[in-house]
Amino acid sequence: MNDNFWENVSRYPRYLLTFTLGIFFSIFGWLKPLLEKPVTAIALVAFLAASSCFIVLTLRAMLGLNAV
Repeated sequence: MNDNFWENVSRYPRYLLTFTLGIFFSIFGWLKPLLEKPVTAIALVAFLAASSCFIVLTLRAMLGLNAV
């Protein structure tokens, strides 16, 4: 019984990796047509940069890492 338990536990990292890669693959497949035109590609990159900047600044302010 103990061997079966550790065998099942060892499968979770592989499941997590597969699940995460599947999410990224699906998102990239959805965004790929937007990257074909230069205007939408620039808008998408600007949106992703602004979103990540917003998240970083919000987390810094919430965690009190430095004065904003």
